[in-house]
Amino acid sequence: MTDFDAPRLIADIGGTYARFALETAPGRFAHIRSLRCADHADFHAAVSAYLGALPPTPVQHAAVAIANPVEGDQVRMTNYHWQFSIEQMRERLRLDTLVVVNDFTALAMAVPRLAAHERRQVGGGTVREPSVVGVLGAGTGLGVSGLIPAGDGWVALGAEGGHTSFAPRDEREMAILRVALRQHDHVSFERLVSGPGLALIHRALAERAGHANAPALAAPEITRRGLDGSDALCAETLEVFCLMLGSAASNLAVTLGATGGIYIGGGIVPRLGAHFDRSGFRARFEDKGRFSDYARAIPTFVITAENATFTGASAILQSQLRALQGAPHSALLEQIRRGLAGLSPAERRVADQVLAHPRAALNDPIAEIARAAHVSQPTVIRFCRSLGCEGLSDFKLRLASGLTGTVPVTHTQVTGDDSMAELGDKVLGNTAAAILQVRDQLNRGSIDRAIDLLNGAARIEFHAVGHYGVVAQDAQFKFLRFGIACNACTDPRLQVLTANVLGPKDVAVVISGHGRVPELLEVADRARQRGAVVVAITASQSPLARKADLALIVDHVEDVATQLPMVSRILHLLIIDILAVGVAMRRSALPVVVADDTEVPADGLAAAAAAPEGVAAPVARRRAAPGVSASSPLARLTSHSS
Repeated sequence: MTDFDAPRLIADIGGTYARFALETAPGRFAHIRSLRCADHADFHAAVSAYLGALPPTPVQHAAVAIANPVEGDQVRMTNYHWQFSIEQMRERLRLDTLVVVNDFTALAMAVPRLAAHERRQVGGGTVREPSVVGVLGAGTGLGVSGLIPAGDGWVALGAEGGHTSFAPRDEREMAILRVALRQHDHVSFERLVSGPGLALIHRALAERAGHANAPALAAPEITRRGLDGSDALCAETLEVFCLMLGSAASNLAVTLGATGGIYIGGGIVPRLGAHFDRSGFRARFEDKGRFSDYARAIPTFVITAENATFTGASAILQSQLRALQGAPHSALLEQIRRGLAGLSPAERRVADQVLAHPRAALNDPIAEIARAAHVSQPTVIRFCRSLGCEGLSDFKLRLASGLTGTVPVTHTQVTGDDSMAELGDKVLGNTAAAILQVRDQLNRGSIDRAIDLLNGAARIEFHAVGHYGVVAQDAQFKFLRFGIACNACTDPRLQVLTANVLGPKDVAVVISGHGRVPELLEVADRARQRGAVVVAITASQSPLARKADLALIVDHVEDVATQLPMVSRILHLLIIDILAVGVAMRRSALPVVVADDTEVPADGLAAAAAAPEGVAAPVARRRAAPGVSASSPLARLTSHSS
């Protein structure tokens, strides 16, 4: 899969131009072409125009670096109107793989691959290795990223540091800021250190010089006149631009601790050539007050490689293809492996087919998947739902989500040789990694339905046993504060008896790490027989998940024979927190809650959910029982829920 059996499409999409190339071998780019974004209705039209101008070329894999944050499947450009779904675009373009990353994330990944002649140092400083690297550059906007060394490789930061607030350093820059504030409520560095920013600086300097009626110039013309010396105002504009970039680069350096150097790319600075080296950029970079010596030791480089963003995007694509081929790095595939023992024989055949051919499972229709696994189509759907997916399309989205360049989830084993500091780092790191994994696995639709069920329940019973009993008790505490009748039942001898008194308007929330506790399975059966809804917080493909009306999947396996279920218990507590906050938000949308003939703002309910234990929070009061005086001690005791 990672061999270049076919050319790969590489793209660099900015707010003005979309650059395309075909990578025919590692680092070898052919048919490079720039298209104006304004000449094409959307991203698909631009890609189609580029490929249509080439001889018929089979393209299976593509990587797109785009001037925009990339979070999840939906991409909406900040500086242009293009927007699209990554998965839908992959299908429309008939690609096996489509990786979409932030353009400066891609540029950052190119930095370790730059040859000596593909960068130019500006000023002093020495690279410290291995260390954090900062990357920024001006074009249509101001892109910012960074690289963190991780073992033998690097982790790129998807940052939006260009939107940090601009801070003037002298009276001239204060005058520019005043002009910018007439146009923008918030003036970020990107508003000034960019192509549009050059035009804004030029206009402000003209106004400051008493030439308010001077003709407005675009960035290319300002750059041309400033470089050839034919226009003093344009030359001053370039100098102010370089000074402001020095401030932004210095801020990035001290924020990241980028002793590995600051690298500058983008569409503007590399074109300035030696003029940039002679500007006040480096002096401003080093002018950091008490931290001037710190900044002076950090080197700054201009990236001169013509196709650096292509190189970085290609590296990310190659990494993703290798991970997909290796499969252990895919969270969903690992989830399937862990749950094989709990599958029926027919579902096991679907699992084996997916594990053996993940790319085919991502691309093929349900009929083809069923045929290849020798099962019926409903079996494929049951298999998808056993993983907490709504159906095949949701399953495919989760399988494809690994192609967007997210941080891998890792687990570090604690050993007897660890110091207490190392042990603490590993425990916290493993917990954080598990939380990120659950976040990626959560089915948003299931969470939404669970919140609706709990919000409308007449009564909620939280069932758990053993180490998970504290989760049920925590849930009881939170939901009682909403005024919802609920109970935490953690005694196996009472659980079935409690389930026998549930009714059609009640909800039983059953909490289990592995979902195979006999008492809890019987609770689920009895609750459903009584007409109650069963919501399970448990492992995928478990007996409990299959019995529940709605399953919220938490897959984290711990060996309870040798250790307490520490991480998984935290994950279950977080699911309860999500549900509690969701119910609070649903209830805060109501205008008022009437209690004791007093109108109480419903947002008090959300405050009650958010308030920590031991801190007073506004809660809706209950009416005193009939026949009880409102001023009696009994009425006062029953009038508060916390």
